[in-house]
Amino acid sequence: MSMAVVGMIVGMALGFAGYFGGFGAFVLVAALGAVGFVVGRLLEGDLELGDFFRARDDRRR
Repeated sequence: MSMAVVGMIVGMALGFAGYFGGFGAFVLVAALGAVGFVVGRLLEGDLELGDFFRARDDRRR
């Protein structure tokens, strides 16, 4: 599935959540989508947990 199709599906889901559930539902769907994206990237091996907790300059102080 191309990234354009995924983006379209996500946009439609956010649109439906915003229309039928209001702003709170929109924010909830967007936050859960972001969490799902990060978990998916972790499971695929594109990200590692250390990437979130490591210092930017990789030096220990």
